[in-house]
Amino acid sequence: MTSPNDHAPTRGAEAVVLVGGRGTRLRPLTLSAPKPMLPTAGVPFLTHLLSRIRAAGITRVVLSTSYQAETFAEYFGDGSRLGLELECVVEPQPLDTAGAIRNVADRLSEPDVLVFNGDVLSGVDLPAMLDTHRSNAADVTLHLVKVADPSRFGCVPTDENGRVTAFLEKTSNPPVDQVNAGCYVFRREVVEDIPRGRPVSVERETFPGLLESGSRLQGHVESAYWLDLGTPAAFARGSADLVLGRAPSDALPGPTGESLVLRDAAIDPTAAVSAGSTVGVGCVVGANARISGSTLFDGARVAEDADVSDSVVGAGAVIGAGVVLSGAVIADGAVIGAGCELLDGARVWPGVELPPGGVRFSHDC
Repeated sequence: MTSPNDHAPTRGAEAVVLVGGRGTRLRPLTLSAPKPMLPTAGVPFLTHLLSRIRAAGITRVVLSTSYQAETFAEYFGDGSRLGLELECVVEPQPLDTAGAIRNVADRLSEPDVLVFNGDVLSGVDLPAMLDTHRSNAADVTLHLVKVADPSRFGCVPTDENGRVTAFLEKTSNPPVDQVNAGCYVFRREVVEDIPRGRPVSVERETFPGLLESGSRLQGHVESAYWLDLGTPAAFARGSADLVLGRAPSDALPGPTGESLVLRDAAIDPTAAVSAGSTVGVGCVVGANARISGSTLFDGARVAEDADVSDSVVGAGAVIGAGVVLSGAVIADGAVIGAGCELLDGARVWPGVELPPGGVRFSHDC
């Protein structure tokens, strides 16, 4: 929960959000919208991130866009609705992370630049991270999080003063449990020194090069909420965590709780909607249906006795009577016939129609 002082202007800092990726790991959902624009707890995911930036007192934000770039400007406009000054810059070609940051350098004017990956849900204390950056006179400060299984990520060790000492590739025996969380503070001069007009990776080129040159890279280690929403399972979980109040946001269009039900949705009194589920605008949920930890995009219809858990159901999709979805993704306009079972990562593309009983994992059809 923010207080009035949380929205006081933060001087000398502005933000860049990288939203140019194609979101291939989230297909088929990203066939119709870029990943940061997918409905997440009732609003496009990027809205939650922008609300966090604004709550930290940062008012100028540049979006580095590429895939379906026009959708960002169409929805957010100049950002004034969120209390921001927002500008969209389109990459002429895919430029990777550092290249995308360099591509917007001529739009920046403040000495410190906060950079965000546009698909990370995080509760990092941004003013505290900025203070870490400034108090250590760092060239770049990285948000680092400790994870239970660091072998899935590249590790970032630091010394006793929090200074980054190396960037290590994924390994089965990582020496530390802290990893790059995809949020940085750059001195603007460092951004301007990134090579221009070609793909450049912060992890593989920029950061190792800065370390080699003796630049100060500082780690800001926090145990706050953190989740990369790059996979369907993580997307469903992140949306549910926002609804449940486990992940922070000023943009939730309703109170936190077991469910978020948007306008004109019709839920039968015998249905159960729980575990942070979102029921979108105009959705219909039938008698004795169970929706748990799932997101229903606008206009989705779930028939009687269906069981939908940890899944995403696209806009206008139809889920038939008695269908079981567990960890599944159903794209916009798809129809899942009565009695089907789709489990453990199953994905159905837009407009596909499965006949009743057409896909089963049980023998009792």
